[in-house]
Amino acid sequence: MNDRPIVNIGICGLGTVGQGVWKHITRSRAKLESRLGARLVLKRASVRDLKKKRNVRVAASRLTTDTMEVATDPAIQIVCELIGGTTLAKDVTLAALKLGKTVISANKALICEHGPEIFAAARKHGGHYFFEASVAGGIPIIKALREGLVANRFDHIYGILNGTCNYILTRMEREGLSYQEILVEAKALGYAEADESLDVDGWDTAHKASIITYLAHGTWVPTKSMVVEGITMLTQADLKFASDNGYAIKLLADITRDLKTDELSVLVAPILLPLTKALANVNDVYNGVSVTGDVVGETVYIGRGAGQDATASAVISDIVDAVALLLRGNAPLPEPIEHDCPRRPLESIRGRYYLRMDVKDEPGVLAKIAGVAAKVGVSIASVGQSPTTLSKAASLILITHESNEKAIRSALTQLRRTSAVLGEPLLLRIASFAD
Repeated sequence: MNDRPIVNIGICGLGTVGQGVWKHITRSRAKLESRLGARLVLKRASVRDLKKKRNVRVAASRLTTDTMEVATDPAIQIVCELIGGTTLAKDVTLAALKLGKTVISANKALICEHGPEIFAAARKHGGHYFFEASVAGGIPIIKALREGLVANRFDHIYGILNGTCNYILTRMEREGLSYQEILVEAKALGYAEADESLDVDGWDTAHKASIITYLAHGTWVPTKSMVVEGITMLTQADLKFASDNGYAIKLLADITRDLKTDELSVLVAPILLPLTKALANVNDVYNGVSVTGDVVGETVYIGRGAGQDATASAVISDIVDAVALLLRGNAPLPEPIEHDCPRRPLESIRGRYYLRMDVKDEPGVLAKIAGVAAKVGVSIASVGQSPTTLSKAASLILITHESNEKAIRSALTQLRRTSAVLGEPLLLRIASFAD
C-alpha cells in the first residue's frame, strides 16, 4: 500500500456538499484506493469559520480560511471548488487551472456564465475541469453525454432539473394546497432557499440547461437567449386541468435541435407533459432527464437531483476519474466540438398552448378574446371555465390549435392590453413529444 502513488485533494468550501465529500471519501477510502491503485489524501479544506461545528472530523491543521491557499498549494493535484457563487469561485478555479491542476466543481452558475474562459484555461495550461455535480445531482448525465452517448447527435433533450420546483408541484398536485402554502413548508424543510427566486423563477434550471446544451451541441447558449419562465403563477385550476386531461405539470428544460437545419432552441418553462412519459411520473425532489439520440433513440435518467449525498456522489465520481487520468499521465480529455448552431426562429417553434385568464363577467368578452387571438393567427380549439375569487369575473381556460411561439407571444401582448382581461394571463405549453 505504501508504495502506491499519493494524490492530494483540496476542498474549497466545507459546507454541506464539501462535508459530504469528506465523509464519503473517508468512509470508502480503502475501496477507492484499491480500485485506483493510489492513496487518496484529503490534504486541506477552506472554511469561513474555523470554530464552527461540523458533522465531519477534520484536524485543525488541515483547515484554513484562505481559499486561494488551497487552490494554489503545490502539493495538491485535485481542487474541489464547492464554495458557490461566481466571483471567488471563478478566481479560485482559474488560479488552480493556470497551475495545471484538475478542478472539480458543482457550480452551475459559474459554468453557465464563464464556461468558455474556464475551458480555455484548462486547455492552455494542461489542467482539467470536471463538473458532473453541476447538473441533476447524483444522475450521471454529463458522463452519459460526454462518454456513453458520444456516437449520437441529439435532436431532443428535456428534463426536470430543479428538485425544489418538482417538490412544490408534486405536493400541490397531491394535497390540493396553493403554491404559497407549499413554499412556506418547503423552506421550513430546507428544500427551498430563503430567497427562492433562483429556483422557482426557472434560473437554476436555465443554468443547467446551458451546460447540457454545450455538452450535447458544442454551443454556449446564455440564459438571456432562452425563454425562461417559472412556476409562481400556477394554481389548483391548472393542476386540475392537467389531471383531468392526462397530463402532469413539470418545470422542464427543453433543448431541441433540428438535425436538418441545425437550428437550436432552448426553453425553460412549466409544461403540460403527458402521463405516458416517464418524466411526468418523476416526483418530489427527484430529477429526470430524457435524451434522444439519432443512434440510440431515447434514454431516460432518474435520480436524486440535490442534497449532500447525491451531490457528493457526483463529486467523488469526478475525483475517481481525475485520479485515473493523473495516473495515466494526465492526457487531454475529449471535449465537445464547438459549433455555432443558429437559433431556431420563433415562428418555427410549433405546438399547442394552454391559456388561463381572469376576465370581466359580461357579454361579448369571449368573442373579443377570440378576435384578438385570431388577429395574430392563433386559433382557439376549446374553452373552459375554472373557479375565481374575483367578483364579477370569470376565469377562462383556452386551448389552442397548433400555433407557434411568435404568434402566441403576440397574442399574450394583445390580451394584456385588452380591458376585459384582468391581471396577467398564464401561458403553458402542451408537450407534443412522441409517445
